Amino acid sequence: MRFLLRMAFWLTVILALLPSGGSQPTPTLNVSAIEAMSAATATVTDVQSFCDRQRDACTVGSQAAVAIGQRAQAGAKMLYEYLSQHLGSHDGGAGVAPPVVAQGGTDRSADVRPRF
Repeated sequence: MRFLLRMAFWLTVILALLPSGGSQPTPTLNVSAIEAMSAATATVTDVQSFCDRQRDACTVGSQAAVAIGQRAQAGAKMLYEYLSQHLGSHDGGAGVAPPVVAQGGTDRSADVRPRF
C-alpha cells in the first residue's frame, strides 16, 4: 500500500513539473506554504486511516495491484525475449573478441591487442 502511495505521489510531482504544452497561461494560486503544508498533512492523515474505514476497497486494491504487477512482469519478460531475438547478435557470435593479454597475466595497454 505504501508503494502505491509513493508511486502516486511521485507521479503527481512529475506531472506537475512537466510543461503544459498549451498556449493558455496557467492560473496563479493564492496559497501560502503554511496552508499547503496543512492540507498535505491532513491528506496524509486521511490516507493512513483509509484501510481502517474501507477494508473492502483495500482488499480489492491490493489484489488488483498484485494482478497488475504479474501482468507487467509477464509483459516485460515477453518484451525482453522479443528484443533479444530481433535485436540480438546478427553476426552469429563473431563479434569483437576479448583482448589477448601478454605473458605474465598483466593488463598493460601496450600488451593488449584485439584478435581478428
